[in-house]
Amino acid sequence: MSPYEAAQISISITTNMSNELAVPRKLWENPNPESTVLHHFTKAAEEATGRVFHDYQALHQWSCNHRNEFWRFTFNYFPIVYTGEVPKQVVDENARIDTVPKWFKGVKLNFAENILFVGDRNGRPVASVGKEDNKIACTEVREGSFSEPIRQVTWKELRERVGRLSQAMRAHGVQKGDRVALVASSCLDSLTVFLATTTIGALFSSSSTDMGTGGILDRLTQIRPKYVFIDDLAVYRGKRIDLRPKWKDVAKGLQNIKEFQGFVVQSRFRRSPADMSSIPKCQSWDSFISKAQSSRLEFEQLEFHEPMIVLYSSGTTGQAKCIVHSVGGVVLSGHKESTLHRSVDHTSIQLQYTTTGWMMYLSAIQLLLMGARSIMFDGNPFYPKEENFIKLVAQEKVTHFGISPRYLQTLMAKDIVPKQVADLSNLKAVTSTGMVLSEKLFEWFYDTAFPPLVQLCNISGGTDIVAAFGTANPNLPVYVGGCQCISLGMAAAAFDTTIEGGPGVKGRAVDEGTPGELVCTKAFPTMPAMFWGDTDGKRYFSSYFEKYDGVWTHGDFILFHPVTKQVLMLGRADGVLNPSGVRFGSSDIYNVIEASFADVVSDSICVGQRRPQDDDERVMLFLMMQPGKKFTSSLAKQVRETIRKQLSPRHVPSYVFETPEIPTTVNLKKVELPVKHIVSGKVIKPSGTLLNPRCLEYYYQFAKDERLQVPPTARL
Repeated sequence: MSPYEAAQISISITTNMSNELAVPRKLWENPNPESTVLHHFTKAAEEATGRVFHDYQALHQWSCNHRNEFWRFTFNYFPIVYTGEVPKQVVDENARIDTVPKWFKGVKLNFAENILFVGDRNGRPVASVGKEDNKIACTEVREGSFSEPIRQVTWKELRERVGRLSQAMRAHGVQKGDRVALVASSCLDSLTVFLATTTIGALFSSSSTDMGTGGILDRLTQIRPKYVFIDDLAVYRGKRIDLRPKWKDVAKGLQNIKEFQGFVVQSRFRRSPADMSSIPKCQSWDSFISKAQSSRLEFEQLEFHEPMIVLYSSGTTGQAKCIVHSVGGVVLSGHKESTLHRSVDHTSIQLQYTTTGWMMYLSAIQLLLMGARSIMFDGNPFYPKEENFIKLVAQEKVTHFGISPRYLQTLMAKDIVPKQVADLSNLKAVTSTGMVLSEKLFEWFYDTAFPPLVQLCNISGGTDIVAAFGTANPNLPVYVGGCQCISLGMAAAAFDTTIEGGPGVKGRAVDEGTPGELVCTKAFPTMPAMFWGDTDGKRYFSSYFEKYDGVWTHGDFILFHPVTKQVLMLGRADGVLNPSGVRFGSSDIYNVIEASFADVVSDSICVGQRRPQDDDERVMLFLMMQPGKKFTSSLAKQVRETIRKQLSPRHVPSYVFETPEIPTTVNLKKVELPVKHIVSGKVIKPSGTLLNPRCLEYYYQFAKDERLQVPPTARL
């Protein structure tokens, strides 16, 4: 049961509208919608089915109500490499969504093969249509070296690199079903590891080097990898960060994992690699690949539903969930999302700012399915000058630029106008995700910052579905706020949040214009194959299907606009913290407090604050002291320093306060959501299930924290 369910609170969503939603301002419209792949796809679907789709809403209804027809047509439409026969019935449409039905039985495919080649009409691999031998596939760039890319490779060279590393992996005993983990930067070596791992049919997992040791081990000890590929050094704001102390601690944490064979080092600075001899079970990249007898590519094709990658939840209710996704879902959805909704093709050049620990790392690699060229960036986009990242977009003639709202917010705050900084004539789309994009940023984007023909693609989906619910659409207008539409094939709805839910409880959809909880009512191909280690499936079921009977509950508050049909994202419906687009769970913070401060801190509650006037979410940590112990500035400082060391700088709360009491249910379960809404400026009606509802009154003062006389113990 989530904190939201436990509290059963009735929240009044504040808007600047009375009974009817105002129609937001239109900011962009495609001057030539007939030129898009989505338009051609629609016409081809009409010809193949005999149906007529007058608008996108009709197309979307077909994709949800006739899933066999839609997904079979979509699979055949794209140049997917596969073997087997595409069945007429690609899924059992009568199966309940919580049974996680299997798709495309009898079809086999390989992720790396689809990245490195395209399929002909019979699904056979060919190196053409954007993946010719001499065409540049990837360019690696690091902060401070924008004018001189570190490395770039052609498609032929990428195929050779992947072939050699995959043969080395085989020589080292890596087989189908083994796990290979990466804790490294976004670079050519990391991409090679990803593709080589999936070539064999092993499961790939990636994390960022800025993650704390505890977070890394939380992931690795669950999946029990055979090899872990690591960077020796990290770079950020011009500084080289020695990662060897971290790897020593990680090695200690893995010493009892019998599957673990060792580390393989990726040298971030090839001319001056770090001496890694002090790290147990560690060998260089060159040593590892020396066992390869050739660079021959041999692809282990998997059933459509078989696993290929492990992603991780933010861990709001304990240990992070190891979310396993299937090869078929990732390939098919990658084509649909990128090509139809974002107009990516083999002429596209993409720059996605992401670490390897975020779902957008996979999303960036998925664009290679179309033959797009990928610019991989490592470091701080604002170093050494704030304008440099925009200049990189111009220098590399980027067509598709992916960032977070926080990046745009920083540009706006510093009065940096991208279209005045560099020539952005090649730029077609800017994708923003990771947190809610404010209305102010929508208007700044078009009124001030970017060329008027650039499409702002605000999308929302997540790690759980490796796809989008709210997405972009090249044939619909961009209005202020939210996402343009719901992605094809995703039967999304907004459910009444006043229904408590529970086993067997049916949810109820609300009308357009009414806020509700985002659900999906029908199965889709990118549902997780399973959670690693969840042998009985109970954790999977409780994560998505426990609240409302027979639907997927996603955990977001949304609103469908009755006129524009856009999807307005109103925030999370659970305890996920999301400052600057970096999602993590409150349990991460609680684990640190309980492990290091139990002698002085009795309990704690950690929530995000985002009021209507705020451009970003801030994290507030409230500490309830042990009897006789005092809340002091030195304690608050120590708490923040410990969180920074054990987790990461991004986990450090913006504020640390003392609290006399923490709200709980009658079952003594800590309840976060009422506090989150209160400090974010909302007035709530406490549920009768709260044991101590009066304690909530204390938290209202923090909704106006800039007026609060905050003692030095709070702000550090």
